[in-house]
Amino acid sequence: MAALMERVLAELGPLPDPTMLPPAEGRAQSLAANVRCNVNLPAMESVTEVMVAEDPGLGSARCRLKVLVPPGGGAGAILFVHGGGFAFCSPETHERCARVLALESGLPVVMPDYRLAPESPYPAGLKDVVASLRNFFEVTADAGVRRGPLLISGDSAGANLALAAMLHEQAEGRALPDAALLFYGCYARSFTSPSYVRFSEGPALTRGKMQRYWSFYSGECAIEEDPLACPLVASDAALAALPPLYLMAAAVDPLLSDTLGLSQRLKALGRDDELHIVPGVIHGFLQNTNELSAAREALAAAGNAARRLTRRP
Repeated sequence: MAALMERVLAELGPLPDPTMLPPAEGRAQSLAANVRCNVNLPAMESVTEVMVAEDPGLGSARCRLKVLVPPGGGAGAILFVHGGGFAFCSPETHERCARVLALESGLPVVMPDYRLAPESPYPAGLKDVVASLRNFFEVTADAGVRRGPLLISGDSAGANLALAAMLHEQAEGRALPDAALLFYGCYARSFTSPSYVRFSEGPALTRGKMQRYWSFYSGECAIEEDPLACPLVASDAALAALPPLYLMAAAVDPLLSDTLGLSQRLKALGRDDELHIVPGVIHGFLQNTNELSAAREALAAAGNAARRLTRRP
């Protein structure tokens, strides 16, 4: 991990903090930083795009879905919500990661291009993810996705949105995914946890960046006690009724305590959700499957978890 970070710094030079730039400039900066991660893309059987229609009743906007179908992909799929602090990134910045997950799980991976903060703060992005979940198999059928087990997944802010989408649909009495794969998520707007203190200055993600990301997302809302924004404050009953979860975290990450806190709450409720802490890696490491063996191994483990959770070989 350290050697990779040195190479990146040598190639790109010191980059400005995207959270300190105007949103459009910050996104351009984030895109530039992620371009090097999305090379040598693994081959897919098909790569297409479909649209989820606007739902005024829900409050969702028209949303593009990128559909990655691996060779010999099985029935079912993974709805993968990209991270980026609720404000940056896109399906394209996370495409290599998603393609590797598709190959390792043997399932199509579908990524929603949800609305981003600060222009579209909470709950805009969440509503787009919920709409994608509700309409999933209807809109992806012509893109080669067959009905079967549905998992929801996400990294960082995407893991927050994935977990919040399940809590949203649970509260509405709607069907939930069969399982979830959640990677180094941010689950609470609290900056005093042990990992926030230990890794307050990074490397890479810092406490200051996370404070700005949360500010972008919350807008004018007080969200600290809202489980649809901060899932770690959800009730015991809500957490207990979730489908099986696979939790992965990076050991060198301000957000490590978020995952550990979620895991501890789930265990206290008598659940047996799997927890995988990847040693020696930083936040966002799954973006580096082209160069980092730990990222490839972690996604292989997540793919195996998907197979176990859906009882597939």
